Amino acid sequence: MTDPLAQLPYVEGILTAEQVAATAASIVAMQEPCGAVPWSVGEHVDMWNHVEAAMAMLVGGEVEAAERAYAWMPSMQHADGSFPTKMVNGEVDDDRGDVNMTAYLAVGIWHHWLVRRDIDFVHRFWPTVRSALDWVVSQQLPWGGINYTPTEDFALLTGSSSIYQSLRAGVALADLLDEPQPEWELVGGRLGHAVREHRDLFADKSAHSMDWYYPVLGGAVRGRAAFELLDSRWDEFVRPGLGILCVDTNPWVTGAETCELAMALDTLGDHRRALALIKDMQHLREDDGRYWTGWVYGDESETVPDGEPRNVYWPVEYTTYTAAAVILAIDALGEVAGHSTAGSGIMRGTSLAPHFAELGLECGCPSADSVPSAP
Repeated sequence: MTDPLAQLPYVEGILTAEQVAATAASIVAMQEPCGAVPWSVGEHVDMWNHVEAAMAMLVGGEVEAAERAYAWMPSMQHADGSFPTKMVNGEVDDDRGDVNMTAYLAVGIWHHWLVRRDIDFVHRFWPTVRSALDWVVSQQLPWGGINYTPTEDFALLTGSSSIYQSLRAGVALADLLDEPQPEWELVGGRLGHAVREHRDLFADKSAHSMDWYYPVLGGAVRGRAAFELLDSRWDEFVRPGLGILCVDTNPWVTGAETCELAMALDTLGDHRRALALIKDMQHLREDDGRYWTGWVYGDESETVPDGEPRNVYWPVEYTTYTAAAVILAIDALGEVAGHSTAGSGIMRGTSLAPHFAELGLECGCPSADSVPSAP
């Protein structure tokens, strides 16, 4: 049920509150009966994008659908606290625990608290969050990154940057419930240090735009260092009038990455460039509120994904995660004019636990400089 009392966000000249509501409804339309939110109709579910969709549905006034999405999650949690990597049609397709997907529930539950102020809801999900983050912190590598899965021996920069935000949300929940979790703070301090100072030790995924802006979006990098990081590859990834590239090897702009970069800019107060990006990617919007994943552009001299034709939507699908990223970006940027929800600062981190000090770096563990480079 849509909550008629919800304060729907909007940004004048880009999206109205009614258009935001339509996009939230488009996510609900793709939600499975069990509550799971797949990437698209018939596609798989992963817990990170599932939580993002729940956050967006809540912002868009679809409270019942959002809470149904959260209610499904404990049933999928492993005994060790992790969540499987991939589900298809209600069945586990990849049973490996994924650290970033497991951690992100903390952000979703803290976001729900900000918007709804429902302490019973927080208490209901706290055991799931606590078990999830206990497992995540157990996967920290000696130099501070978080292992991708227990069976791998490398860390991903994008995922670890997101986990930094998740740990801050987890500590905020722990403080709210008066159940301190000092180990999470220690791990967060070492993780933030790794993201700021030792990005070369993460697996090389530098072709992906997410590896470029996520250290800022996740909150580990702020201030002048954040501006310098975003400026360092701006011209490589940003395509004015279209959005940003998903990877630097193909002329393919994607809506979700564009919105995430806009939210990263918002964390720095750079609203001019953030608003321009959100406006630029609206060419992916349909009149009913759904969003295409991306757009392939270019001439005959340029390579396109999988040999697809140029100047087309690609893949040929509407995705819940793109719609969700749009809603969360509009909420964040709507705050400037007072057109936002109480959860609008979730990426900015204004309500999260304070940034972790660089604790645990003298614990006797190997220094980052002594660890071999990532594969």
